[in-house]
Amino acid sequence: MSEFSGQHGAARQHGPSRRALLAGALALPAAAALAACDGLGQAGGDTGNQQGYVSGTGDLTILAASQRSAPVVLSGPTSHGPTLDIADWRGQVVVINVWWAACAPCRVEAPELAAVANDTPGVQWLGINTRDDAAVAQTFEREFGIPYPSVLDAGSGQGLLALRGTIPPQAVPSTVVLDTEGRPAARIVGRAQKSVLRGVIDDVVSGRADNGDSGAGGSA
Repeated sequence: MSEFSGQHGAARQHGPSRRALLAGALALPAAAALAACDGLGQAGGDTGNQQGYVSGTGDLTILAASQRSAPVVLSGPTSHGPTLDIADWRGQVVVINVWWAACAPCRVEAPELAAVANDTPGVQWLGINTRDDAAVAQTFEREFGIPYPSVLDAGSGQGLLALRGTIPPQAVPSTVVLDTEGRPAARIVGRAQKSVLRGVIDDVVSGRADNGDSGAGGSA
C-alpha cells in the first residue's frame, strides 16, 4: 500500500467487487504495468477526468519523516537536452511537477510554479512531461518562463513509474516535494497555488514537515 494511502489528503474510493478482484488477480503483470504507463491505472486519491487532467485546485498531503517511502529513482533525457539523474541532487530539497502542454490547469499553474522556482534558489526543480516531445515542451517553457528542465516521459513512462504509490497515474498536474534524502515528503494532486506550494517547500526545507505538519494548510 502506498505511504500516501489513507492520509488526510487522499480521496475515498469504493472497493471493487470480489469478482473484479479475482479478474484483476489473473491479469498479466505486463498489462498492469502498461496501464500505469498509459495513465489508465489508479493508485488512490484524485484521478484525472476524461480530458486527461485534474480540474480545480489541488489536494495537499504531508508525510512525517517516519512515514516516508524510499528515495525516488529517476533519470532520463530532458527538454533541455542532457540526461538528468535525480540522485545527483541528494542533500537538497527537490520539487517535481507532472504536466503536459495542453493540460488546462497545467497552463494556469505554470506562472506560479515559475515564480516560486525563481524565489527558491536553494531548491532543485524538475518537471515530468507525460505527453509532449522536446519541441512542444520547450515552447511551453518559453511561454511561461519555466526556469527548470523536464524529463520527457511520453515514450517510456519511467517518470510516472518513479512516482507510483505517491501520486495516481492520471493525476496531472501533480507536484511532489522530496526531502534531502530524496523521499516524498509532500504532494499536491491537482493545480498548485503559489502561496501553498511556497509554504510546503519552506516546511520541508526547515524540517517542520518532518512531524507531518505544515503551515500551508490542508488544500492548495
